[in-house]
Amino acid sequence: MGSNHSVSSSEFITLARVFKTQGRHGEVAVELHSDIPDRFHEDLKLSALGKDGARREVLVEDVWPHKGSLVLKFAGIDSMSEAETLIGCELQVPRSERAGLEPGWTYISDLVGCVVFDGSREVGSVRDVQFGAGEAPLLLVGAGNKEHEIPYAEAFLKSVDIERKQIHMQLPEGLLEVNAPLSAEEKLEQQKGNK
Repeated sequence: MGSNHSVSSSEFITLARVFKTQGRHGEVAVELHSDIPDRFHEDLKLSALGKDGARREVLVEDVWPHKGSLVLKFAGIDSMSEAETLIGCELQVPRSERAGLEPGWTYISDLVGCVVFDGSREVGSVRDVQFGAGEAPLLLVGAGNKEHEIPYAEAFLKSVDIERKQIHMQLPEGLLEVNAPLSAEEKLEQQKGNK
């Protein structure tokens, strides 16, 4: 076969990545690369792309949340050693199926470059997205030489307009101030306050 397979990776969208086995019966834990975990359901067909570029179809048999990530059980993968072959795989759906997904499911990769607004205030643009710290991915939002870490959580989210590259959020009071790197004056103030 070689590398001339007809479907290029750009025709797929990654929904999650397998990062470890979970349990003894073939279950795997995944980190989500999409913002709405309940898109994963029984009988969902996924394409698992291995680190070596090999692709195979997997079928979700069961799914449940666990410690901030999601555990998936695939049909026909019933032992830990079989599950180990999936570690590092990206779980993908064809881009053509994306239109069939309900509105509101944004892909994390689409968020990079979007401008984040808190109410009417422009915060900055998304430089990167980090996974794995908590329930929600973290948006790393650059504002000049500052960088804010904003949880991409449904609780804060008002609307996302990928076409116009805008994310409208309603952030809790003080969230941006907490994350902003302190200026020298602010650090001095804090030190005074701590004495």
